[in-house]
Amino acid sequence: MKFLRRNSDRHSKLGRNRKKKQKWRRPTGRHNKMRDKRRGYPAVVSVGYRKSAKGREKLDGMKPIYIMNVKDIAKIGKGEIGVVGNVGKKKKIEIAKKALERKVIIYNINVEKFLNKNQMKEKMENKK
Repeated sequence: MKFLRRNSDRHSKLGRNRKKKQKWRRPTGRHNKMRDKRRGYPAVVSVGYRKSAKGREKLDGMKPIYIMNVKDIAKIGKGEIGVVGNVGKKKKIEIAKKALERKVIIYNINVEKFLNKNQMKEKMENKK
């Protein structure tokens, strides 16, 4: 469940299309309806919303392995899913090719789409 900050729907600066600003802040204030946990208002972080121990720290039921270079793809085994870290485009293309070759699932990249898009860009640049 995504817990939204108070008034995030009213002010674009509090999170609409701004992921860094979507941080949870506990609603305070004397007359705050959200703090009172009134019906019809967004949910407030509290006991009972935590995931089960089995599902915690997993993506789609698999253990995430962070990929920072091409060698890290070899570390991914059965029941694990790859997550590409903060790498440049050149290295990301290499990682995607290797993942397609080894048939590894990568969580934050659609590998075929990403490679096709970059091949199209290369062809366009070569025509110029």
